[in-house]
Formats: sequence, structure tokens, C-alpha cells
Amino acid sequence: MAAPRNRIMLVDDNLANLSIGKSMLRDFYEVYAVPSAAKLFEILEHVTPDLILLDVLMPEMDGYAVIRRLKADPRWRDLPVIFLTARIDESSELEGLSLGAIDYVAKPFCAPLLLKRIENHLLTVRQKKELKNYNDNLWDMVRRKTEQVFELQNAVMSTMAEMLEFRDNITGGHVIRTQLYLKALVNKLVEGKIYESVTADWDLDFLLPSAQLHDVGKIAISDAILNKPGPLTPEEFEEMKRHVAIGVEAIDRISKSTSEQTYLRYARIIAGTHHEKWDGSGYPAGLKGEEIPLEGRLMAIADVYDALISTRPYKESIPPKESEKIIIERRGSHFDPVLVDVFAQLTDRFAEISRLYR
Repeated sequence: MAAPRNRIMLVDDNLANLSIGKSMLRDFYEVYAVPSAAKLFEILEHVTPDLILLDVLMPEMDGYAVIRRLKADPRWRDLPVIFLTARIDESSELEGLSLGAIDYVAKPFCAPLLLKRIENHLLTVRQKKELKNYNDNLWDMVRRKTEQVFELQNAVMSTMAEMLEFRDNITGGHVIRTQLYLKALVNKLVEGKIYESVTADWDLDFLLPSAQLHDVGKIAISDAILNKPGPLTPEEFEEMKRHVAIGVEAIDRISKSTSEQTYLRYARIIAGTHHEKWDGSGYPAGLKGEEIPLEGRLMAIADVYDALISTRPYKESIPPKESEKIIIERRGSHFDPVLVDVFAQLTDRFAEISRLYR
């Protein structure tokens, strides 16, 4: 089956020129002989050519006005245009090329020369399209590969976090639940334009998955403390608190081995600050109020809520309604008051997550 011919629109108000031009081109191309600018735009609504041969001197709308209109319309701005004209002065040629024409051919033209110019320009256009398709395909391949690497990275981090859950004797999906609580809170902030100056710079594709490393430092805490079936002694609690610094140190070590810092930057902030309290009584740094990064203040609510509704070695689970009440009562002491007000709008969603991901 023969390849489809390129379409060429020959636009000229002189019918003799149209006839001559069509007879010259029809053996090689599918030719549309167009007698006016108005007719050109009428045909363009239904047919897209590969190239336009455009006369400059036409009544009502000359070639320069035509190309301005073509370039102003997204549908047609990339159509290659060759001007055909008896005006051969340099200023006219410069004007045509400046308006976006790809060539300027003087009348009367030599048929073989015009055909060669058309052939060369169509080849250039075709090569540009092929290069664009190649680049688009290459970009798509890079995007897919990047997504695969990110998914692998996330899977490794998730698996490590889940292993920590087993050490901590928490088998109820703490990592996925806290991620989903955090996502609900962040979405509500963005929707309500709350703390907008902070959240505007966040990359949520990295922020949300990074939350699963919030307790990575527990890997260095002994099982005797993690799984103690009762309250910790002051000495044991001091040892437990070390998991924050250990987690930050672990994340810093990973950072030195990779050029991807965004994911780990969020992970470091969350791991290092989610035990700080709004009134300054938290740990490890005793940060107060907005000294605590917003990521850590958000994670504090997600982490404490999940601890309340979960069964731990030292406690029974607390029902969602009672857990909600505890969070709200700690507004302005443990938690950022603004974020508690956001949480209060999401209590049904939190309860749903806790039920679905037990």
C-alpha cells in the first residue's frame, strides 16, 4: 500500500497561477488550489495541510495578514508556510521570514527548484516531528523509570518500617494508618489554605511516604523496653527517647550515600520533631509553638491518635471517640491549636482509617 501523499495548499488569487502551480505539483502531492485567504481558513477548519504555498499580494487579506492569523491560532501556528511573490526586495523578504515563513520564493519560479525546496522543507518538518516523538518517548521512559525507582525506594522504606512494627510488637498497620492520617490533615490544610506559606513549597509525593520513617530509630532500642508490659521507669523512658536522635542519625547516614535529598529531608524533620509539644514540654529539643516544624506538628497528631486507638504491650486500645476527645483536650498544650481544629473536622475520616487498616 502506497504511503499517503503530503497535502499542500496553494493560495493565490490569480487563477492562472493556481492552474500552473497545481499541474506542477499534482504528480507529487495532494494539492488544494485555494483562490483567497477567506477560502483558506474555511478549508483549514476541515483539512490540515503539511505545507502552505502562500501568495503575498492578494486583495482583502494579503499573505502577511494570513500568516499573522495562522501563527496566532494554536491549531495552525506550526504549519510551515512558503511565500510566493513577485516582490523580491530584501525588506519584503525579511518581513515574511520575521513573521514565521520558512522560505520566500520569487515569481516567476523555476519548477524543479520549487519542488526541491518543498521536498527539503517537508523533510525537515518530518525530521522535527520524529525528533519530537523520540524526545517525548524518551521522556516517558525516563518518567516511568523514575516512578519505578521511587516505588522501589518506597517499598524498601515501607518494608523496613513494617519490620520495626514487628519488633515493637505492633502488628496493626501503624505505618500505613499514620501516613493516611497525615495525608488527610495535609489535604485539609491545602484545601483551606491554612499555613499556606509553608505548604506551598511542599512536595507531597515525597512528604507523605517519608512519614513511614518517623520511628526508624527504634531499631536500636532493646526489645525489653519496646515490649515491656507496663509503664517505663524514668531511666527506661530516657532510653526510649533516644530513638529520635538515633533515627535522625540513621537518616543522615543514608543522605550521605544518595543525591536524592527531598524524601530524606522530610523524613529527618518528621523523625526528629514529632515528639515535640506545642507548650515546649516535648523532646528531644524542647521546641515550642511554631519553632516546631509544621511537618512534625502534623505527625504528632497522627502518631498520638494511632497510639491511643491501638493495643500496645503496656495498654489496651482506646475507642476512636475517646481518642478524639483526648486529642482535642490537648489543644494548645501538646498540639498546635490550629491543627487540632483541622483534626476536629476529620474525626470521622480518622475513625474510618483506623477501622479499615487494623
